[in-house]
Amino acid sequence: MKLLKYIVGMFVVAATVFAQQPPPISEPDPGVAIKAVQTGQIDPINMRGTDPVGPLSRVSIEQRLDSQLPLDAEFRDEAGKTVKLGDYFGKRPVILALVYYQCPMLCTQILNGVVRAAKVLTFTPGQEYDVIALSFDAREGPADAAGKKTAYMRDFGHPETAHAWHFLTGNVDQIKRVTEAVGFKYVWDVHTAQFAHASAVYILTPQGKLSKYFYGIDYSPKDMRFALVEASHNKIGNPVDRILLYCYHFDPHAAKYTPYALALLRAAGAATVLIFGGFVFISLRRERRQKGSRSAS
Repeated sequence: MKLLKYIVGMFVVAATVFAQQPPPISEPDPGVAIKAVQTGQIDPINMRGTDPVGPLSRVSIEQRLDSQLPLDAEFRDEAGKTVKLGDYFGKRPVILALVYYQCPMLCTQILNGVVRAAKVLTFTPGQEYDVIALSFDAREGPADAAGKKTAYMRDFGHPETAHAWHFLTGNVDQIKRVTEAVGFKYVWDVHTAQFAHASAVYILTPQGKLSKYFYGIDYSPKDMRFALVEASHNKIGNPVDRILLYCYHFDPHAAKYTPYALALLRAAGAATVLIFGGFVFISLRRERRQKGSRSAS
């Protein structure tokens, strides 16, 4: 009897453990990717085939400084209006983020980083700079862009600057022109039904040329300010910004501004000379006045 109870107990425990196991993870249907390729929504060159290393082996961002963006490339904005990339250039520098709006992780963090920096910057979107978020997923449309813009305008907290935040979508050919210009290489992973890509934002001049790359998902407001001042050819900012830019050097590998020792020494030397020269000038002038007073008396 005891043996029977023991066996029954073991069956109960085994059944409980089995019931608590999570269901097996089913891979996304590869037909989704195949259909997207057939309809021209995903670039087949960016699909992973039988690459044994995985999609990350083909993901990178190559710096192409001074490269010109295709300003004649056509997209649709969050309202569904057909626009040209050049519509957002000509007056101010631009912060560009290449993302896709249905991205479950990284793209959201990139846009979060841009908004965090914008909250601290003393520059105002629409006055000193503009922001462009461009989806590299051709399956997305204005509705996806409008949803993202609404969410981030709420987060930013300054709805009066909405005219300076642009969320764009487009077809594969137009997207490729932009991603190739900035050196952004991404891959569609059939097994996860997601894009594998790196994270960065790009600073562009008012003429649409690449000026700076900032990697990762957290962007220093100080570095962003310096980059915008430089990209504007020192047309925005104040005299202090220009002095600080003289003393700081942009490290493209670290993607941030670091103190430039030689420039700092030069600036300190120049300041010392000016102070000493001013002291000598004031002393000589005072001495001449005293001699003039004695002669008059």
